Amino acid sequence: MEKFDTIVIGGGPGGYVAAVRSSQLGFKTALIEKETLGGTCLNWGCIPTKALLHNAEVIHLLSKGKTYGFEFDNLKTDFSAAHKRSRSIVKRQTKRVEFLMKNNGISVFAGTGSMVTGDRVKVEPSGEILSASNIILATGAKPRPLPGASYDGKKVMTYRDALDLTRVPETALIVGAGPIGMEFATIWNRYGAKVTVVEMLPHVLPLEDEDISLEAAKQFKRNKIQTRTGTIVEKIEPKDDGVEVSLNRDGEIETLQVETVLVSIGVVADSSGLNLGVCDVEDRQGKIVIDDQMRTSNPNIYAIGDITGIMPLAHVASVQGTIAAEAIAGKPTQKIIYPNIPRCTYAQPEVASVGLTEKQAVEQGYSVQTAQCPFVGNGKAVGMEDNSGFAKVIADSKSRKILGVHLIGGHITELIAGPTGMMTMESGFDKLAETIHPHPTLSEAVMEAAHALCGHAIHI
Repeated sequence: MEKFDTIVIGGGPGGYVAAVRSSQLGFKTALIEKETLGGTCLNWGCIPTKALLHNAEVIHLLSKGKTYGFEFDNLKTDFSAAHKRSRSIVKRQTKRVEFLMKNNGISVFAGTGSMVTGDRVKVEPSGEILSASNIILATGAKPRPLPGASYDGKKVMTYRDALDLTRVPETALIVGAGPIGMEFATIWNRYGAKVTVVEMLPHVLPLEDEDISLEAAKQFKRNKIQTRTGTIVEKIEPKDDGVEVSLNRDGEIETLQVETVLVSIGVVADSSGLNLGVCDVEDRQGKIVIDDQMRTSNPNIYAIGDITGIMPLAHVASVQGTIAAEAIAGKPTQKIIYPNIPRCTYAQPEVASVGLTEKQAVEQGYSVQTAQCPFVGNGKAVGMEDNSGFAKVIADSKSRKILGVHLIGGHITELIAGPTGMMTMESGFDKLAETIHPHPTLSEAVMEAAHALCGHAIHI
């Protein structure tokens, strides 16, 4: 039985970061991963979808040749080439994670890890037993199933199946208008598919500020992506020539025939197979309960990332992994303020947000003040021929505290880190307005919205 100081189960963006930080702190560290280092994010999520989205953006730009002063005949697109490029990018990044493990002296075990006791882990299929005084659980999440749906990975699929496709379906129905659903809708739409997105809640991107959701719906419609909000999927029935889907909106039934159905209604924590019963780790409906240092009810076992069910984002898992390793080392750790973590959707349009929505701010009793700056007059956005959308800043008029920043438009996910930093430092919107933003940039819209809150906007 090999002994370690720390064992990490799961090699995703939380697990491998925790392992690296643990090694940096002088601990002998083992990492157990059942598939490929990098986890879902690197292999079947964040990275390959962004590669495909970039391909889709290039296709879109080529369709606007007259605007940019070029023309050609017989444009042909090959989605299989886009798929091949996405997998090559994944492979390169996976190799980089492998190098990180080797460079930091981390022992990597291929297999599934399960608890034997509070300080021992069994690796299958090898049967090897590892021991450590501290264990970090980072096994992530799995796609949330749609009741009544039978998945075959071809006609009815999850996002992971969709990333295996080398051909875009001619017609597709996507269940769920969250980030995953709208990103795939964008990719397939740009490659010529007729896409319909169904959402049970009243708006697309339902967790975003309502103004953002409404603007997103307009732009999706402009891009010829059909959406059905406030609609329930009653039945998904595979046929010889595709899939028949029954939809219910306020009691009215609509039946659609499509080639493919993608179910993207979120993820659920995946603690299956960990055998947590032997080590007194508390969970609630599969989500492992943790404190501010990622410690579970067993003081020697920590949990990070999607398995906690708190906020299923790669950057959340990474910072939780760092905190867990530092807590094990006895170092002081930061307390994560989860509302101040930025959230991004990479569809067309892109959406980025941090902090409270306007509705949440009102519900929490703030004296809410908001301002928007549209990109229609932003020089950089106009020059990019992509000036739809706006920046919205939400603040408390009494304390002048920034409560939330919400962006929608082209390439705006790169803008959210600045406002996030100011919110982390608890700066007021006066300081955001006083911060000199470079011209011409999209970021000026954030500054202009802050000036509007101060009562002296210049350009709007």
